[in-house]
Amino acid sequence: MKRLIVNADDLGLSDGVNRGIREATECGILTSASLMVGGPAAARGAELAGALSVGLHAVLDRNGALLMSPEQAPEELERQLERFEELTRRSPTHLDSHHHVHREPRLLRAFEDFAERHELPLRDRDVRHCGLFYGRLGDGSHPRHVAVDSLLEILSGIDEGVTELGCHPGYAEGLASSYTVEREQEVRTLTDARVLARVEELGIELIGWDGL
Repeated sequence: MKRLIVNADDLGLSDGVNRGIREATECGILTSASLMVGGPAAARGAELAGALSVGLHAVLDRNGALLMSPEQAPEELERQLERFEELTRRSPTHLDSHHHVHREPRLLRAFEDFAERHELPLRDRDVRHCGLFYGRLGDGSHPRHVAVDSLLEILSGIDEGVTELGCHPGYAEGLASSYTVEREQEVRTLTDARVLARVEELGIELIGWDGL
């Protein structure tokens, strides 16, 4: 059986991102999100927790550069978890990280230990992650990679078992980021009727992290 978690990173980054995530949930195939507890719109993003499977999107870097030493990471993860619980009044359903810094060899053990201690599924470790639905590469913007045809192709390649499809839907207003028009394209794609029809045609079950 094919089961798919469609997870939006960056919940709480801005009101526009929150709005895009809400729309992709209510009108599309989005089933889960990851909250940036230090984001400017984190408190308002946490309001979505009642309708979504919401995990902790740990932020330990700025523009790819680490903000602390690996030795400080465990304490920072605990701090962000405490803030998550303050905002949402519940525990996260899963754990991942901004810019995938948990994949860094220097930080991986801290993330694995933290996930085990709090019994949290960790991206890449407990469920395979598909990162193909992303509209920016090293040479610039590629919105076609998050267009409907691209997502239909990705869905056709989903294997048996559980897969997490990463995404970054949102609206660009008030957002200081290099990833803006691509977010808006993601919203349009995730809510396109052809996408849900393809999910159903392929017999894919949409679940949240809490559905594992």
